[in-house]
Amino acid sequence: MSDARPAVTSWSGDADDFVRLEEVVKIFGDTVAVQSVSLSVRHHEVFALLGSSGCGKSTLLRILAGFEQVSSGRLFLDNQDITDLPPYRRPVNMMFQSYALFPHMTVEANVAFGLKQEGVPKNEIHDRVFEALDLVQMGGYSRRKPQQLSGGQQQRVALARSLVKRPKLLLLDEPMSALDKQIRQKTQIELARILDEVGVTCIMVTHDQEEAMTMAHRLAVMSEGQIVQCGTPQDVYTFPNSRFVAGFIGNTNLFTGTIVVDEPDHVLIESNDLSRPLYVNHGINEPLGMEVHVSVRPEHIRILRDQPESDSNWGRGMVSHVAWMGSYARYQIRLDSGLVVEAMVPSIALSHADTPGLDDQVFASWDSGSATVLPS
Repeated sequence: MSDARPAVTSWSGDADDFVRLEEVVKIFGDTVAVQSVSLSVRHHEVFALLGSSGCGKSTLLRILAGFEQVSSGRLFLDNQDITDLPPYRRPVNMMFQSYALFPHMTVEANVAFGLKQEGVPKNEIHDRVFEALDLVQMGGYSRRKPQQLSGGQQQRVALARSLVKRPKLLLLDEPMSALDKQIRQKTQIELARILDEVGVTCIMVTHDQEEAMTMAHRLAVMSEGQIVQCGTPQDVYTFPNSRFVAGFIGNTNLFTGTIVVDEPDHVLIESNDLSRPLYVNHGINEPLGMEVHVSVRPEHIRILRDQPESDSNWGRGMVSHVAWMGSYARYQIRLDSGLVVEAMVPSIALSHADTPGLDDQVFASWDSGSATVLPS
């Protein structure tokens, strides 16, 4: 399809858009892997493509790297059309999920490999290699081989090898998947610091929402080859635009009902899940009788012994499960309607003698401003 595309070498988009995808489509046989994706990434931004397996995020990353050609659409990097450029002509470097380090080479040789292939002078190679290794705090391991390093150390070497070529765009494919949970959490923060210090524009692919929210300035949630929501981690978490996003980014409680009042400053939703209408403190400008879902995050649910004040949202039920998580406890409350509501209660709030326990009758309550109305 590349022959059918017009010869365009620049675009007139927003000056802050360092990377731009325009209506990108990728088809494998009868399967549409990427469906008309348009996306922009700013200069020096860390941007995450987030989604479950098979959603198209890795295909999109391979398209940016040049390992896959688009079926239609265009790609721009730093105001230049790179749609038809082969991988070796793109100012892009990709760090693979497996790290792909050469086992027979030392750390220094692994990091230097790409520069040697480009014919960079030896003195410059040495300086740039140790600059990159020092950046990732691996300068003292230059003579070791990959099998002598931990998983976290190998990940840092792979990052140094990617950064040493000074790419305009760094692509990370599931960068933490090979690490165990404890090391992964520590490394996420460290990698975010390094990327911020270097100032490289980075697009990362992950299925781990915690990883995306820890490292990315913005993220895009993908499903079935499409971007379903894009924004800052805080915005996407706080204001999901669909049931899918609300459930994928963190945990949430969903109440199903119909709109009975819709005013500019509030909406009332009648739900079989609750014994009284659910009050949300903003209007949504939708027709009365329309079915909607209301999302309330577990950290906004309060557990009370006594019935709340009349201006609160609440449901009555029984504590069906309690899991102690250290800094908080995860409660599950089975409401009278049968719906199970989850609450995250900080440990400091559980220190008093009247802490609810298993099988206790309680009220689950939340403020009107803690709810988000989602279309069915």
